[in-house]
Amino acid sequence: MSNIKILWVDDEIDLLKPHIIFLEKKNYDVTKCQSGTEALDILDENNFDIVFLDENMPGLSGIDTLAEIKEKNDSLPVVMITKSEEEYIMEEAIGSKIADYLIKPVNPNQILLSLKKNLDNSRLVSEKTTSNYQQEFRKIAMDMAMVNSYSEWVELYQKLVYWEIQLEDIEDTGMFEILESQKVEANSQFCKFIDKNYPDWFNGDEESPIMSHTLFKEKVVPEISKEQPTLFVVIDNLRYDQWKSFEPIVNNYYKKEEEISYCSILPTATQYARNAIFSGLMPGDMKKKHPDLWLDDTDEGGKNMNENEFLTAQLQRLGMNIKHEYYKITNEKSGKTLAANFKGLKDNDLTVVVYNFVDMLSHSKTEMEVIKELASNDKSYRSLTQSWFKNSPLLDMIQQAQQMGFKLIITTDHGTINVKNPSRVIGDKNTSLNLRYKTGKSLTYENKEVLAATDPKAIHLPSINMSSSFIFAKGDYFFAYPNNYNHYVSYYRNTYQHGGVSLEEMIIPFIVLNPR
Repeated sequence: MSNIKILWVDDEIDLLKPHIIFLEKKNYDVTKCQSGTEALDILDENNFDIVFLDENMPGLSGIDTLAEIKEKNDSLPVVMITKSEEEYIMEEAIGSKIADYLIKPVNPNQILLSLKKNLDNSRLVSEKTTSNYQQEFRKIAMDMAMVNSYSEWVELYQKLVYWEIQLEDIEDTGMFEILESQKVEANSQFCKFIDKNYPDWFNGDEESPIMSHTLFKEKVVPEISKEQPTLFVVIDNLRYDQWKSFEPIVNNYYKKEEEISYCSILPTATQYARNAIFSGLMPGDMKKKHPDLWLDDTDEGGKNMNENEFLTAQLQRLGMNIKHEYYKITNEKSGKTLAANFKGLKDNDLTVVVYNFVDMLSHSKTEMEVIKELASNDKSYRSLTQSWFKNSPLLDMIQQAQQMGFKLIITTDHGTINVKNPSRVIGDKNTSLNLRYKTGKSLTYENKEVLAATDPKAIHLPSINMSSSFIFAKGDYFFAYPNNYNHYVSYYRNTYQHGGVSLEEMIIPFIVLNPR
């Protein structure tokens, strides 16, 4: 006998005998009753997996019975069965969180399909997803061996993220582990691709992707107009998969017009990548053209304090005579303040909001044990990002922007990667402190674990002194000094860091949306 127990409530239950016999032959255990009142009494004494409920019954109606059932047990799936196709009845039932809605006359296979959809859904989805990924696995492996352009890497990375999200809730953890190994291999191959091609992207290579320093001119400027205000949101540290986690929420208010994945410059660190977006310049050129605004790694002071000045200079250089305002949100209080005053931005042609939450989340994961537990892997990291967004002042701003007719652009400066493997590095006292890149002189490191730029000028980076070089951690490596090595490794392993070379850090989203 099946352990699936069904309660079927219908004032004409005897007419449904063929359906019940059909289900019993399939080993379902069916309990029958003829009124809503009787059903509620039975539910007080017994546990059921699902209820089939007639909508049109004398006495306590199906809709009223549904409300009583949900009050007793909100998680119990209820399938409403009705002769009526009246829209208001459907709306009542759906509003009361029914599991399914069937119109009489129903046939036995409809009932069986509803049962499988509601009670067997998780297993069936898991089996189908596993089967589909098994078929896709070989194709991904073959594609990985043949990828030879940035656009092909974007396509492959998005495919890996798609399957990661599909597989994260299935019961077969083995499949997820296989995908994880594919991601590691993909990052290994991507690092080789970047090592070979990255310097050429600054020489007018036809296959050069949109990058941090070209993003504003190439993608943002064409969207700005006097006819429609634009809200340009830069969420610091946002990965492609994190965007996908809250995209459905944004879709309630905005429809997507364009989505691309552009390439963050190296280092994939805020002071380099985000300053490049707002200045429209590579860091080496920022230092030359704006020595008063640029700070090197070893200089004192905040490295991203002059983004508005960089942006103003770029707008002037591009001949953009527009009204713009810039805001940086670093805590909930400043976010709420901006949201409360958002209506005052309606006359701007361009409003720029830099939102630092995800960056703070990744750093908090390093510093706070509770965040380490809440964001212990990519799945929970995505979930935490989604939870933040649903309850953030940023969503409030987006809702207001939609009502005021703003165009919305969402992007980021770089992503992050969960670091797993330490890589020993030695440098002098002036070596930068970032865990995913180092700049300084006399750097000693493991060659196979880093991408080295011995001539920073070749990739348009500034030199702190004549013999300075840059090194970037590959894949999921992070740099650790030999001094107090074990403590350092234990503290930073399995934290989210940025600055190096990986799919997660470099292939990042840019989305243009218009209000619904």
